[in-house]
Amino acid sequence: MKFARILYNDEIYYAKYDSSSNMFELIEGDIFDFFSYTSTNVNRNEVKILPTCEPSKIVAVGLNYANHANEMGLNIPKFPALFLKPSSSVIGNMDNIIYPDMSEQVDYEAELAIVIGETASYVSESEAKKYILGYTCLNDITARDLQRLDSQWTRAKGFDTFAPIGPFIETELDPDNADIRLRLNGKVMQESNTSNFIFKTDYLVSAISQIMTLYPGDIITTGTPSGIGSMNIGDTVEVEIDGIGTLTNFVKERQK
Repeated sequence: MKFARILYNDEIYYAKYDSSSNMFELIEGDIFDFFSYTSTNVNRNEVKILPTCEPSKIVAVGLNYANHANEMGLNIPKFPALFLKPSSSVIGNMDNIIYPDMSEQVDYEAELAIVIGETASYVSESEAKKYILGYTCLNDITARDLQRLDSQWTRAKGFDTFAPIGPFIETELDPDNADIRLRLNGKVMQESNTSNFIFKTDYLVSAISQIMTLYPGDIITTGTPSGIGSMNIGDTVEVEIDGIGTLTNFVKERQK
């Protein structure tokens, strides 16, 4: 089942998406709490798709594909390498990624993101799925030149617009066996399958919940495969995960 967060007639709704008809069925309530379906159906062309959720935090896994660790010249981690992206970095499908003035190398990173459905603290790996609502696409935008300068990655990963997510939350997906790819101006630059994860999704939810409480709508983004590279102003970047959909964004100059 695909959920989306949409703007329709100047109001924000959650909705269920039917790809066969290209229609949204509006939801009354909150998909992270109590909700019901309405009888109102609207065409995709009538709505703006918003970021799929409003996370209090994005917990990101820095290295979760061995081939990406190798291309970065880093050792395979024994525990997930974690960092945070601020909620202010979130944008949605078809929104603009703003190229920051202080960077000269902004990179794309296609990732599968876990959307937390229930408050999770000290959950076991065997119970982790109970706390997952579904999965979405995320582009972990990174100012690579700034990342090399800093001892931690907050600045490089935390700019406004550096966490595009969407377009849908898919509740019925095998997250550890999904094809993932990134296209830059129509050309495939990254292509892999999440079966190549070093740390599987249930393990990540469990391990992170031992450190910090995860709240409904929070996101764990699971790392990127090899093939990372730079984007330039004017580029179009797409993250596609089979079973979820395609997240499209445009790289723009900051309006001064």
